[in-house]
Amino acid sequence: MKKLMTVLALILAVSMVFVACGGQAQQTYNFSMATGGTTGTYYPLGTAIAQVISDYVDNVKVEARSTGASVANINLLKDGQADMAFVQNDIAYYAYNGVEVFEGKKVDNIAGMMALYPEHIQIVTLADSGINSVADLKGKRVAVGAAGSGVEANAKQILEAYGLSFDDLALADHVSFKDAVQKLKNNQLDAAFLTAGYPTAAVNELAASKAIKLIPIDDEHAKALKEKYPFYVQDIIPAGTYKGVDEDVKTVAVKAILIVRKDIPEDIVYKMLDAIFAHTDEIAKAHAKGAMINLDNAVKGMSIPWHPGAKKFFEEKGKLSK
Repeated sequence: MKKLMTVLALILAVSMVFVACGGQAQQTYNFSMATGGTTGTYYPLGTAIAQVISDYVDNVKVEARSTGASVANINLLKDGQADMAFVQNDIAYYAYNGVEVFEGKKVDNIAGMMALYPEHIQIVTLADSGINSVADLKGKRVAVGAAGSGVEANAKQILEAYGLSFDDLALADHVSFKDAVQKLKNNQLDAAFLTAGYPTAAVNELAASKAIKLIPIDDEHAKALKEKYPFYVQDIIPAGTYKGVDEDVKTVAVKAILIVRKDIPEDIVYKMLDAIFAHTDEIAKAHAKGAMINLDNAVKGMSIPWHPGAKKFFEEKGKLSK
């Protein structure tokens, strides 16, 4: 009889837990967040966001992973090897629509969660180059980013807005910006394209040894660019960002965004966003770019359809129309 009473008590206790949980067991979610290299912005910022979600969303744990960044992250989501990812919004656009670097390789199992911060198109030249406009790049030797990279696509699109193509350049050099800096120093190049948040270490390095300037993208051409490629946003690089750059420089930017797999439940994405925006102070302490995470910025520059959980969250905050 004593043994029977013990068994009955155990069954009752389990039943009470079951009822307390709404009549069903609570599912635990373990998500993998693809970020970027450990020396860049994506990894430390992603680590901070993952920690906030893990700390404040019940039954959800997120682990940030160092990866090869945007293109690699899209492929990790496609293959089910990651659940969330940091990417540039132009790369997400290419993947979702199967164009540019994803030509013929459309990835449609991805959805937008939030926009993070701008990554600016920086066109760098030496102060005495005589280049004052994108139009002046005609007949010049220009670094346009590694073949198949997001930078290469940005360079091609911006030149196109000014009626130019790579064929109009004396040299379209497909090199990394690190190599481009060395070539600018050695007068082997006249200008170089770079897509990155400012200030950028490689530009600082160049400015320390050579007088530089940044080439602006004026309002007229920026507007035309945005009409054709909706992932661009207009912005400035502030005066004083780099040695010798003493005035604001108009440019365009793509946005770093956080995307997720479509099959993550709506309520989970909603809860993750709720935690992020309730604890932006913690994220900002972890990385300077975290200070740019706010409800207004979060809905600007999303280049793929919103995840239903994100759409519901931002609609309730009055940032997206229903």
